[in-house]
Amino acid sequence: MQYLDEKNQRIKELENENRKLQEKVQSLEHNVEVLTQAVLYAAKQRFGASSEKTPQVYGQCFLFGELIDEILDEDENKVINIKEHKRPVRKKGDRENLIKSLPHEVVECVLNDEEAVCKICGSELEIIGKKKVRSEMEYIPAKLIIKDYVQYVYKCIECGKNDTNPYDSIYCAAAPAPVLTHSFASPSIVAWVMYEKYVMSIPLYRQEKDFKRMGAELKRDMMANWMIRSSEYWLKPLYDEMHKQLLTCSIIMSDETTWQVNHENGKKASSKSFIWVHRTGDYEGPPIILYEYTSTRSGDHAKKFLEGFEGYHVSDAYAGYEKVEGITRCLCFSHLRRYYLEAIPLDSRKKEIPGSGGAIGRAYCDKLFKLERKWKELSPEERKKNRLIKSVPVLDAFFAWAENTFTNQENLKKALKYTLNHKKYFTNFLLDGRIPLSNNLSEIAVKPVAITRKNSLFSDSTAGADASAIIFSIVNTAAANNLDAYKYLEYIFRNLPNSNFLLDFSVLKEYLPWADKVQLECRINAKGESSSESA
Repeated sequence: MQYLDEKNQRIKELENENRKLQEKVQSLEHNVEVLTQAVLYAAKQRFGASSEKTPQVYGQCFLFGELIDEILDEDENKVINIKEHKRPVRKKGDRENLIKSLPHEVVECVLNDEEAVCKICGSELEIIGKKKVRSEMEYIPAKLIIKDYVQYVYKCIECGKNDTNPYDSIYCAAAPAPVLTHSFASPSIVAWVMYEKYVMSIPLYRQEKDFKRMGAELKRDMMANWMIRSSEYWLKPLYDEMHKQLLTCSIIMSDETTWQVNHENGKKASSKSFIWVHRTGDYEGPPIILYEYTSTRSGDHAKKFLEGFEGYHVSDAYAGYEKVEGITRCLCFSHLRRYYLEAIPLDSRKKEIPGSGGAIGRAYCDKLFKLERKWKELSPEERKKNRLIKSVPVLDAFFAWAENTFTNQENLKKALKYTLNHKKYFTNFLLDGRIPLSNNLSEIAVKPVAITRKNSLFSDSTAGADASAIIFSIVNTAAANNLDAYKYLEYIFRNLPNSNFLLDFSVLKEYLPWADKVQLECRINAKGESSSESA
């Protein structure tokens, strides 16, 4: 009897040990799958297409139990329809339109005196006509010149000769104010340095080499000083004026990205600082895109910048925006869609495995975006009505599916939690037809910062980081208002120093990107022609 009890006890111990080993195997298999998917996604992001477009997959489940394609019998031959390739037919005059805005210079091909004789009889040749052989686009490299401003002094020829006017009268001709005192900097060169760095993303050390090639050894610290002082004196007042106007809007879209500053009090050079972007939407006056440098990502910075704004705020789910008072938060469905995109498992070829929960969640988001594209040309009022009729059922089904879906897949759990935790913010776009479904406009505005950061790496000082944010604001707002950013910067530096804006701040309105005179002087159209030429 004792032997049987010991045997049963041993069997139970072995069963418990076996269960623990099975649990451990399952856990290890789960970890292997998670790591495999992480490696596949990392490889796809690095080497695969960057498009987030939903692939067409046979048999993929769509919303409300529908099928995208009928399930095909495996024994039948599958026929795939290839999208027709179309190419526009070149019209007569397209080539001329490409270069019509450029100045033309005629190169005359003529015979010299020795050649202008008949090879048969030796008589003189006379011109009977001419023909156009070809047109070439000539590149003229930039060059530097020094302008010496000489001010003439005038004296009255009568004053000082009589008792009525016993003193000499001296007059000086007006000279334009410099962009920077005691400096070689001109409006054009300061504008060009800013344009090269913040629009073309060419760092100062590369510009330094280019200027040396042209004969001037301009050091990068000198150019940095030019930009810091010029932005402080002339661009910051315009920045503040645009900030005031931004706060009067009903919708503001925000995002943030990292920025490195080498010398910050209390921080290591390798630590992260941030540049925030706050911009208008599509339906409120001229576009305004403003950037702000901060040493941390604290929500207090957004609270301070957006103080006085009362409206709809579109962003991702970053908790720091909760500190902003008086706003109605609206979250971005593109961010939500990416969570489900990352939850779709991949096979060994880095192709999506159909039928997953991640694919279903993405399909719900795709349905909402598809509806928005259909209503793109509608007025905000009509769009709001359509959303309440057609988008609400999609949202209800989406949230019901999210609440009733249970999974052990970590990425899908994360996506479902993100959806349900912020449910109230994801439905706020129904309140106004002007509210966009995504925050893509802000993400697009962040891209120039990311490209410049990749090339220039860092700002050396906080003053340089502040100047960078201001210059980003000016050039990107100018581009959004269809201005040539370089022409606009030069226009500001050439004219604003000669204005009296310090005595009358209303003068600044004449220099904003949407001002009539600025549009006339600096505007470009889709083909790069100036407005005066196209008119």
